[in-house]
Amino acid sequence: MRGQRLPTHRSLAKALGVDLTTVTRAYGEARRRGLVDARVGQGTFVSETTARNKHAPVVTKIDLSMNIPPQPVEANLDLRIAHGLKAIQDDYGFSAFLNYQRAGGALTDTAAAVKWLRKRVPQADTARLVIAPGNQSIVFNALLALTSRGDTVVTEVLTFPGIKAAAAQLGLRLAGVPMDGEGIMPEALAKACKTHKPKIVYLTPTQHNPTTATMGAARRAAVADVIRRSGAILIEDDAYGALEPGVVPIAALIPERAYLAVGLAKCIAPALRVSYALVPDEAAAAAMRGALQATVLMPPPLMVALATQWLQSGVADKIIQAIRAESRGRQALAARILKGIPYASQPHAHHIWLPMPAPVYGALHRGLAVVSDEVFAVGAAPSGVRVCLGAARSRDELAQALEFLAETARNSNRPMPVV
Repeated sequence: MRGQRLPTHRSLAKALGVDLTTVTRAYGEARRRGLVDARVGQGTFVSETTARNKHAPVVTKIDLSMNIPPQPVEANLDLRIAHGLKAIQDDYGFSAFLNYQRAGGALTDTAAAVKWLRKRVPQADTARLVIAPGNQSIVFNALLALTSRGDTVVTEVLTFPGIKAAAAQLGLRLAGVPMDGEGIMPEALAKACKTHKPKIVYLTPTQHNPTTATMGAARRAAVADVIRRSGAILIEDDAYGALEPGVVPIAALIPERAYLAVGLAKCIAPALRVSYALVPDEAAAAAMRGALQATVLMPPPLMVALATQWLQSGVADKIIQAIRAESRGRQALAARILKGIPYASQPHAHHIWLPMPAPVYGALHRGLAVVSDEVFAVGAAPSGVRVCLGAARSRDELAQALEFLAETARNSNRPMPVV
């Protein structure tokens, strides 16, 4: 059981009737694989996560800057990767995935993706679906196809850094629109569209990065109506959508003028570079495949095959359920430790957003790596920091970081504003 204390090396060796050095080597190998954690003066415990980076130096600062899903033992990623690859090897052999593949994904892979996506987007179909190596490649290539240098893209006033990087590379201007607790405000969006006449509106309406704001159905309908009337095209970054079952993307309300990017990085693992783009029509799909072929050639075939195997077998949903449950547990831990400190969150999100003045952030950053508002800001934006709960290797490590965060915030001489 996760967190359970294991016997000492000597007592286990005696119980099993084996040499002490054999048990010591076994415990060492288990630590190397991330199966157990050794705590000085306390003993050895079953790990709460399998996430390890053997190349990372040991530092005292706890890094909660990278927004990644937690890797609880219940997700069982190591074993499921091995089983998935074995199934692929038995059915096809690995050499079948070592050659060039169709840009945008093979038909069997797009069919599996569409079946999975229809749980949230009933009108999804293979003619409009393109497989890409990550949401960022979808966003970049959609901008490349739909805009010209100097065009304006409207987005939330705090937005994903990836869209800022893509806009800079393509010579596009970004215009930030005010938000509230549900995300971008329809009236403000309508005003921005009238002022800037953007070709593109880029939004993350589900577990917004960095604020976690998630739109309700009425807000989504209102935003869809504004985009439809403005004549703009929506790029919806649905990186976190699979963590919120039952939430319908805005793109499903205006499919004729929306590019929906659904990724597996935030709901399974970042290195699984497989994302699905649902575009307006067959012509847009062909253009997207051409753009992908020109920029990244194709998504990694073996990775796509593994994702397809997981989608078809139901393993993907089981992993997502385990990660969702762990995120819920970490959010509950944050709620207990940060009680009385204002912050924004969602029950299944990997991160939280703390409105925080710069002096507090400076003190915090010296002992805890988080990301400040300037990374996300498009124009004049509220100050604050994003704290990534999934980045901690265990709940114990997360609790240590959150205690430091709470102490820093409470000891500040300046009050923390509410977004």
